[in-house]
Amino acid sequence: MNNKGFWLNIKEFFTATQTMKVIAFLAFTVIMTAVISSQNFFFQSIIENGISKKDVIAQKTLTVIDVKRTEQHKKEVAQKVDYVLTPAEDDFIKNNLEMLQNSIMQIRKKEVAESVKKEELSILFDISNKERKDFVIEFLLKSDDSTLHEVFDKANLTLSNVLREGITEKDYEKNNIDTIVTNNMVTNVSKRQVSVIKGLLEQVIVPNLVVDEFATEIARKNAENSVKPYEITIHKGEKIVFEGEPVTRLKRDALRQAGYNVYELNWQGLLALYVLVFIGTVIFLSYMRYFEKPFLEPRYMMISSMLSFLLGIIAVVLPTGFSPYVLPIPAYIFILAIFTNARIAFVAVSVLTAILTIGMQYDIQFLVTFILLGLVSMVTISRIRYSRRFDLIKAGFAISIFGLAILFSIYMLEKCLIDVSNVLIMKNSAFILLNGIISAMIALGTLPLLESAFQIITPYGLAELADHNQPLLKRLQIEAPGTYHHSLMVSNLCEAAAEAIGANPILARVGAFYHDIGKLKRPLFFVENQSYFGIENPHTKLNPRLSKMVITAHPKDGVELAKEYHLPAIINNFILQHHGEGLAKYFYNQAVQEEGIENVKEDQFRYTGPKPNMKETAILMIADAVESAVRSLKNPTPEEIDNIIDKIIVERLNDTQLADSPLTLHDIKVIAATFSRILRGMQHNRIKYQENIAEEFGKNKIKMPAKMLDEDLEKKIAQLEDNHTDEDKKDSNGN
Repeated sequence: MNNKGFWLNIKEFFTATQTMKVIAFLAFTVIMTAVISSQNFFFQSIIENGISKKDVIAQKTLTVIDVKRTEQHKKEVAQKVDYVLTPAEDDFIKNNLEMLQNSIMQIRKKEVAESVKKEELSILFDISNKERKDFVIEFLLKSDDSTLHEVFDKANLTLSNVLREGITEKDYEKNNIDTIVTNNMVTNVSKRQVSVIKGLLEQVIVPNLVVDEFATEIARKNAENSVKPYEITIHKGEKIVFEGEPVTRLKRDALRQAGYNVYELNWQGLLALYVLVFIGTVIFLSYMRYFEKPFLEPRYMMISSMLSFLLGIIAVVLPTGFSPYVLPIPAYIFILAIFTNARIAFVAVSVLTAILTIGMQYDIQFLVTFILLGLVSMVTISRIRYSRRFDLIKAGFAISIFGLAILFSIYMLEKCLIDVSNVLIMKNSAFILLNGIISAMIALGTLPLLESAFQIITPYGLAELADHNQPLLKRLQIEAPGTYHHSLMVSNLCEAAAEAIGANPILARVGAFYHDIGKLKRPLFFVENQSYFGIENPHTKLNPRLSKMVITAHPKDGVELAKEYHLPAIINNFILQHHGEGLAKYFYNQAVQEEGIENVKEDQFRYTGPKPNMKETAILMIADAVESAVRSLKNPTPEEIDNIIDKIIVERLNDTQLADSPLTLHDIKVIAATFSRILRGMQHNRIKYQENIAEEFGKNKIKMPAKMLDEDLEKKIAQLEDNHTDEDKKDSNGN
């Protein structure tokens, strides 16, 4: 028993709502981190501690900008301007010497022919004097380890002396390095060692005194910007790097262009990336909790998570070096904005773009471009008319134009500071121009699939349901024309009121279209259809309790029809809630007259509910009653319309039917004013029903032709009477 209780507690813990939320949160952050970090496993890592682990041969001709030489050239040009000198780059030079020494030791250990070792060492040493170069290489290969380490130690000490004295650009230009090294050579160095130390230091020494003069800063920048990038071409079949070679920035750029991974993401990096994803997710959920709580439902969280995963996967599988401006980020914004709203889409894309920029090492202009484009998208999407699908394509085109303008402006600003390739500008501009339009097409094509998968109705889905050629609406037109006309009038009221108070007007309109579809099961039992077909009211043949059962069954019948015709679940709210738990007053009063008030309970004559819990369904409850009441008046005056609206609203409030809805008193006031304005333009000649409905029916009773009361209707009435008799028996037994 104890064992069973333990496992039961464990099961309850993991099925608790709060626990499930925590598990879902952790699962999302872990999976998102795994998606972004997976880029490190798509390509074989070939670098360890800054040294290449293997020979890499170019499979295609590569053209790479030598950033180091380009920067060096810029410095040489800027040196012509008057300057002051300050120390810099000491650590860089020392690191270069250390890497050079590591490469020499790596080559010495190789089990290859001596000629191969000499060839690889010759690549490392750029010495113009061939005899001196041969001597240095011969010394490095033939010396024992202790002698070689002694030379390395003396070279490091000499380099420290050289860096302490400082090397200017002029020293570098006038080839004074040899003299400077000689003057700063440590003591007790043999002639053979001097040549080797000079050979080592000449490969790594660069000027460590750079220009830093405020008065000539602008002139120096202009001089540097005039320098064209220095490009290196590696032809197909040539080695990009060989085993043991230090992988410089130039080599890294070449390897990246060849499709290799040049980043080493260790556990420290993974943890940092997870923290970034964790913080971004917390920011998004905090925003949702405080500002967009209705969209914290699991289905909305699931679709935003899925879209984030997909965008991350696309970013990871893009070939290395390919422009990130092809990422369908506008599609992400479109889809999320349509399923939720534009504000949520902007917050989500801002957080996700920031994470991708850091995790995928994108340039900062990528982040700036898409955050600004997200703001533009908020405005653009909010102006879409969902009844016209082409408006989404137009929005995509507008986003493309704005994206092009934003990116082009950023590049023009960058060109004032650094040299930016015109080819790069044109390529990325073309990508972002196409991105918006293609993203709109992607969103348009995937919306129906996502609606079906996540059971979320979008404005586009609602616009389709509003088409009067929908099967249920066609049936309503033919089989219950009075109900159909009533639904049209109510939908106009609901749409106008919803728009006035900031609710969803499309949802309110469509919900009103379908709220009475349950009447299709017994259309002739509802007064609006009886006058159309010219039949007598069937309720004159039924007792009040049975009539109440027929009338109050239409919400349940409507839900069954909605399921049969695969209507979205949210439409069920309109079908079930438009009467709430209201009282079927006419049949209640009739039962009181026939049975006595002591034998009749109000609860027996109420709808089963539930009460409206959305603004749109609460509007429908009021509109449904108001439209029916005003329709019963003959040529009503504006004062009569206002009185009826106020009376119905007060009745619903006193009966607590609006207690569960989010409507405020200000909303109700705006709704009443909107209904009044609309109904004044919808006045028609109507049959006027007095307060005493029963007497009015008696005065205006229409004889129902025998041919209209067919056998099928007689059977339905008999069946309902039998059901009513069974219910009375249950009540008499105390059930």
